[in-house]
Amino acid sequence: MKNTFTFLLLIALLVFWSCGSPEAEDSLPMKVAKAYGFENFDKIKSIAYTWNVQVNPETVRTRDWRWNIKDRSVYFADADTSFTYSLDLPKEELPTQDGGFINDKYWLMFPFQLVWDTGYTFTILENIPAPISGQMTTQLTILYNQEDGYTPGDAYDLFIDENYMIKEWVFRRGNGIEGRPMTWENEQEFKGVKFATEHKNADGVRFIWFTGIKVE
Repeated sequence: MKNTFTFLLLIALLVFWSCGSPEAEDSLPMKVAKAYGFENFDKIKSIAYTWNVQVNPETVRTRDWRWNIKDRSVYFADADTSFTYSLDLPKEELPTQDGGFINDKYWLMFPFQLVWDTGYTFTILENIPAPISGQMTTQLTILYNQEDGYTPGDAYDLFIDENYMIKEWVFRRGNGIEGRPMTWENEQEFKGVKFATEHKNADGVRFIWFTGIKVE
């Protein structure tokens, strides 16, 4: 009984639950955002990039984006169409491609979403092996609320090193038990802001990656 109590106490000490503001300077989400250069982001006017996904061994799908931050507009292009739309449109008037813009931006800029987004809570677990590499990390789990966004209630498990850089993550739709782990690697810096430009699966296959990144 004593050993069981000690074990449970240790588990309780390892877990930290926060319902406070992720914008707090000493919060782990803010430390992660700053590790990627969040303090330099307000100097940026636009970010352009191509999102690539390996659909199957023979097929790569691409989407081109240019996010004009200052005038709150987005340029989109794929194999079939291209257009620019305003982010100030009512939600019901946004094009269906806006869901792709949010998805692709999360893969490139999730460290900054930790500050921009407010509709989530987070938990922290220390000394957790990352699911692919086995490297000991801090696990930061982000759980979104049930009201906001295109896919409310989703969860992200981030596996963070001692420098507050994301090494791997697991996306869990609807806060389900299982998800697919992906790496965060090949960081590149643009005007003081860092992006992880490649994400590989557990088999080492590059699944999502970014090309043509241009920051102004």
